Amino acid sequence: MSASSTPSHPSSPSPLTPSAVVTRLRAAGCVFAEDEAELLVTTARTPAELAAMVDLRAGGLPLEHVLGWAEFCELRIAVDPGVFVPRRRTEFLVRRAAALARPGAVVVDLCCGSGAVGAALAAVLDGIELYAADIDPAAVRCARRNIAAVGGRAYAGDLFEPLPATLRGRVGVLAANVPYVPTGAVGLLPPEARDHEPLVALDGGADGLAVMRRVAAEAPRWLAPGGHLLVETSERQAPPAADAFARNGLVPRIAHSEDHDATVVIGTAPGGVRTAPGGDMGSEGDGHGGERPIRR
Repeated sequence: MSASSTPSHPSSPSPLTPSAVVTRLRAAGCVFAEDEAELLVTTARTPAELAAMVDLRAGGLPLEHVLGWAEFCELRIAVDPGVFVPRRRTEFLVRRAAALARPGAVVVDLCCGSGAVGAALAAVLDGIELYAADIDPAAVRCARRNIAAVGGRAYAGDLFEPLPATLRGRVGVLAANVPYVPTGAVGLLPPEARDHEPLVALDGGADGLAVMRRVAAEAPRWLAPGGHLLVETSERQAPPAADAFARNGLVPRIAHSEDHDATVVIGTAPGGVRTAPGGDMGSEGDGHGGERPIRR
């Protein structure tokens, strides 16, 4: 090689432009490509990181796992790969729980996943004593990060089993976002859920209510007098879920929000029933939802 010759090196790939990210995501089938591209572009710290994030998202990894966080109740909730992603519809459960909680209440986020429900409740309620539990150790590690700043404690184990025994009879609000997808319908879920979220966070048994029934059976031992159990279900599952609450001594009612496309079954322990603001079993508050008592 002559002194004047210059070694050739492969050129570095050009940084992705925002429009190129949109094009890539749209080609991968992302319905909200523009919104997702904006999040990826603003989150990535380097062009190389952006390219890697776009590759992951185009390959089907949930956006929240790519970003490392999910927006929930106006909070950024840390979500690690393989951990259940909090759904926007579950914000309705948070609103119902917040309306029922007394100041300084003991609050338990059961089947907590990332701890999003507990973190959101702590953000709007003063002085609560917050506990969370999940059977998935990866979820518990994530939840600890999300609730540590508010003094919350998270435990790994099956439903109530890992919770401190001192909580029995003291829980004012028990928010249990249990898995409620029927086993036969899990395969019909979007690939983002069935391929990247733990099955234990999705599969609710033959009719989707197996875990809920276990929670309803045990909850009365943990609830304070007048305390509340709240679970999210489908609208079709709500009546049998309410029946299970009643069989275990809880006073059930059903709340539904069209805006959130969400249904929550609420069971109140004997010793005092606290209704939603605005009247007995009243309006959910957004003009599109409400609670109705179960009459037998």
